[in-house]
Amino acid sequence: MDLPQLLLVGLVLLLGVAGVLVPGVPGTWLVWAGVLWWALRERSAAAWSLLVSATALLLVVQVVKWQLPPRQLQGIGATSRMALYAGLGALLGFVLVPVVGAVPGFVGGIYLCERLRLGTHGEAWASVRAVMRAAGTSVLVELLACLMVVGAWVGTVVAAG
Repeated sequence: MDLPQLLLVGLVLLLGVAGVLVPGVPGTWLVWAGVLWWALRERSAAAWSLLVSATALLLVVQVVKWQLPPRQLQGIGATSRMALYAGLGALLGFVLVPVVGAVPGFVGGIYLCERLRLGTHGEAWASVRAVMRAAGTSVLVELLACLMVVGAWVGTVVAAG
């Protein structure tokens, strides 16, 4: 696959990861569509294996999300700024400590946003707990799965390249 198409697939994958943080945007499906697009153009055993694995993982995540309480962002003070901090924290954590670092990075991003907004540790931590109870777990599960798929895609592209 040529470089411009790889960059476009990467952009779709990044939009999907960002879409996980925005309610109503089909982030998971954008990630899956990006991997499907890449696999259809690449046509290698590694590409098809990644597509099958990504499909299975993302379907399992959808089932897990249905088992979690629904997102209730009204009344807890969740903002787009908080989503940005949480997403950047998860991405940074995922890169620094592969896969498992996304969890503390996500929570740390929410904490940093709230600490800057509220000023005290106690209030910020109480807000983090409220956000995680209301919607954070659902978002975190979906975000972690999408980051794993994107990470596997990057690894496969680099290994094939």
